[in-house]
Amino acid sequence: MSDLEALRSSKIPIVWVLGGPGSGKGTQCARLVEKYGFQHLSSGDLLRDEVQSGSDKGKEINEMMVKGMLVPRQVVLDLLKQAMLKNLATAKGYLIDGYPREVEQGEDFEKDIAPCSLVLYFDCKDETMTQRLLGRAASSGRADDNEETIKKRLVTFHNCSEPVIAKYTQKVVIICADTDPDTIFGQCTASVDKVLTTCK
Repeated sequence: MSDLEALRSSKIPIVWVLGGPGSGKGTQCARLVEKYGFQHLSSGDLLRDEVQSGSDKGKEINEMMVKGMLVPRQVVLDLLKQAMLKNLATAKGYLIDGYPREVEQGEDFEKDIAPCSLVLYFDCKDETMTQRLLGRAASSGRADDNEETIKKRLVTFHNCSEPVIAKYTQKVVIICADTDPDTIFGQCTASVDKVLTTCK
């Protein structure tokens, strides 16, 4: 049996985590990892790690990013697959953060890797996300956290993610992310617990 077949037959939960910038999904992913021991995978982190590794693929990715080009879907998918299979022996579950960004990515993932078990969608008002990001910018000095850029990022997020939510509606649990972190975490754990009982 190949590693990929082993992953598909393992019943290990695969959770896609979607939410706009400033929706708090990063904070919640960290807490979910702590509670369940899931592996947290972010396509952005995987791309950055590959670039830093200095591999040929990393150099190609870096060139694309420097030119402002979008990294091809297949490249991102391959990195995710690689990371998931690498930890298959010890994996208790996977949190795939900020992915899929578009319907085609989701279809590719389910076809090439495995079906997802659950989609956590962090639903948060644009004003709340903007305030959180501006607060973060004040403390971190991140260049992409100014009001104009935030507005553009939110528009892009809504345009891309709404079709994904519509497509996977049966697997989506909408998390009300405007409240405090503990309440949000309670919503997340209730959904994950339900999936864990069905995945056994």
